[in-house]
Formats: sequence, C-alpha cells, structure tokens
Amino acid sequence: QVQLVESGGGLVQAGGSLRLSCAASGRTLSSAAMGWFRQAPGKEREFVAALSWIVGNTYYADSVKGRFTISRDNPKNTLYLQMNSLKPEDTAVYYCASSPRPPRYVGAHDEYDYWGQGTQVTVSS
Repeated sequence: QVQLVESGGGLVQAGGSLRLSCAASGRTLSSAAMGWFRQAPGKEREFVAALSWIVGNTYYADSVKGRFTISRDNPKNTLYLQMNSLKPEDTAVYYCASSPRPPRYVGAHDEYDYWGQGTQVTVSS
C-alpha cells in the first residue's frame, strides 16, 4: 500500500508559478512510476506529467510541455510539479498517482493504482 498526500495548490494570477508536492509513504519501493493528473469540474481527468521512479525518465502532456517540470526527491520520497507561466486553463484539481508496475502507457489514468486526495489550483485572468 502506498499513501500519497498532495500540497502546494492555491490561487495565482496568469503568468505566475506554483510548485506542487506529493509526499509518498508506505511501500514506496513498489512505485515504479508516479504522475500528475488534473480534473476540472465537469471534465474528464487528464494526464499532466509522469516520472519513472527508478530510471528517472519524464513524460509531459503537450499542453504543459515547456511550462511544467516534474521532479523527485528520493530521500524524502516526494514528487514535485513545478508549474510556470500558468494559464487560466490550468485551473483544476491536481492529483498525484502511483503505479506499482511500469505503465504500458504513462498517460492512462487506469494504469495507476494509488491516488492522493488532490490539491486545488486556480489561475485567474
């Protein structure tokens, strides 16, 4: 079992920055990959970014590429999402997720078994 807790969300103006954190506990060695997804009200959950925990490869949705950076702090068992040049369309609840096995497709939400409670990100115009 892996427990995930997100933090760092908030209200920011367009063009600003936020850094989200995801603290992992439990059987963290079973997390082959971790990722960030987001969901706006009335919309489907969408992939944002992912990281292969052991290898360190990163993956990004086209909509955030060049603006967001996913990273990790191994001693702290923490995953980060640095979000720069934020846009109003980035407004959503952001969720951290963990997969106990290498995902066949890192952008598919059903490849991830464990999820955090989410943290709200609101970007004003």
